[in-house]
Amino acid sequence: MGAAEEAGALLRSRFPDGFAARSKGQLGDVVTDLDVAAERLVVGRIRDRFPRDRILAEESGELAGDGGGRTWLIDPLDGSNNVVIGLPVYVVGVALCVDDTPVVGVVHDPMTGRTWSALRGGGAQGPGGRLAAPPPARPLSAAGPLLAWTQGHAVSRDDPVACALRHSLELRSRRLLQLWAPLVAWAMLARGDIDGFIGYRAEAIDLPAGALLAREAGISLRHLDGAEFGGGFGGPDTGRSFVAGRPEMLPHLLGLVSPFSPGTEGTHTAETAPTGPAARRSSAAGTSPSGPTSVHCPGRPSA
Repeated sequence: MGAAEEAGALLRSRFPDGFAARSKGQLGDVVTDLDVAAERLVVGRIRDRFPRDRILAEESGELAGDGGGRTWLIDPLDGSNNVVIGLPVYVVGVALCVDDTPVVGVVHDPMTGRTWSALRGGGAQGPGGRLAAPPPARPLSAAGPLLAWTQGHAVSRDDPVACALRHSLELRSRRLLQLWAPLVAWAMLARGDIDGFIGYRAEAIDLPAGALLAREAGISLRHLDGAEFGGGFGGPDTGRSFVAGRPEMLPHLLGLVSPFSPGTEGTHTAETAPTGPAARRSSAAGTSPSGPTSVHCPGRPSA
């Protein structure tokens, strides 16, 4: 936790004007020298204390180890695109996995100085102490739930499933937040600020810290088909689509995403919103009615 907070102090000291940025890849992503400096700091602290552990870092990749299946995952600046445009929505994320199971997670917000952390089986902690499990419930708005959305960098901007799923959620939710910083959304969910979080082929590097924080705060995590979702980093990104929400909200959220679960997702295209029981449940909740809808899938929203 100390390493994440130290990296956060570095980031805050140079935001919004003290850094340079460059393009990263061919899909519109960016990297700043803040990412690199913060990552170097966190990697160094972990290497000093756990020299045998494996490390996977957002910018430098894999640093091999032989620490008995222990892997640290470091996202030194989750929200680089926000930083580049001067939007103060970014965090530092650090997780420890044993094999593919998250056991420690830390999310630090440099702008507010707040830190959230979780220990597998030990609960989640925030600035005010232990997070409620689950967060206090509130009635579902007639306009639908307040949701966040993320999709992996490898998902193309015209991916038919991503376009149709995102459009369906936009129709059936009060708001669908696309924050460009998934760990911010995980922290909001753990605190009870939002009702649910849906991910489509999510990135591996920031997933374990956020998923563990949410789970230890009493949030339920499922694959789109309703099966338990572990929140690990291993395997292909096709195994990292998820829905997360408070237990009492989960049936409604699963109803929203069920038309896109494995075995059915190929039946939907970007031109047709889902119909059927899930759509009727959403309509009954007061959200947009079901039925064919023209979908425009604009530029790719990274994260």
